[in-house]
Amino acid sequence: MAKFSKSDNCKSCLDCNMRIPMLSILSRPELLELNESRFEVKFKAGETIFKQGTSATHLLILTTGLAKLYVEGVQDKQLIIRIIKPWEIVGQASLYFDNRHHYSIAALDNTTACFIEINAFKKAIQTNPIFAEEFIKNCTRKGIFNFEKMVSLSQKQMHGRIADGLIYLSSKVYEDLNFDLHLSRQDVADLTGMSKDSAIRILKEFHNEGIIEMDGRKLKILNFTQLERISETG
Repeated sequence: MAKFSKSDNCKSCLDCNMRIPMLSILSRPELLELNESRFEVKFKAGETIFKQGTSATHLLILTTGLAKLYVEGVQDKQLIIRIIKPWEIVGQASLYFDNRHHYSIAALDNTTACFIEINAFKKAIQTNPIFAEEFIKNCTRKGIFNFEKMVSLSQKQMHGRIADGLIYLSSKVYEDLNFDLHLSRQDVADLTGMSKDSAIRILKEFHNEGIIEMDGRKLKILNFTQLERISETG
């Protein structure tokens, strides 16, 4: 069960001003107004943070941990769009559309999350044009990422998709060639748009070919250049 709390990770929006470039644009009074509307919640690994189809009343900022953002399809299938890291603002897609979550978010490990009330965030957009411009840029970057993911899932073979997934995890999520994988094998399959069996088979092939080294959830990329070649050839 998620727990409401306050912690050193979420004392005030004035602190996030130093961690989140977008919030650094806001004035002290604007940050204090955001601060009045926000609260922090703790989630255990596997717990749902946002549920697809529910009413969107708050934006989300992880303060610790990782979470997966995914779309729920037919027959309980999932497609993981991306991994959410601390200090990313999430939920902007709901602000000016239908106030509904069009994806779900679940904690990948024990996580703390700050929730900011949507109307307070909208007011900052309406009163601060520089902040509004940065907000649009942020949404655009996420849109471009989604386009690139669509190309990978629709035009590449399974080996290319697994390569893209490993490159993404190494470069964007963990920022290291050697990391403890928070995703299950099913999550890896959901990230790359294939069955669990296919994902496991290709990961084993990459391991046997010396491209990666896997031991449980510990993963080390041994030949990043080869991964890039596989990605390019699809």
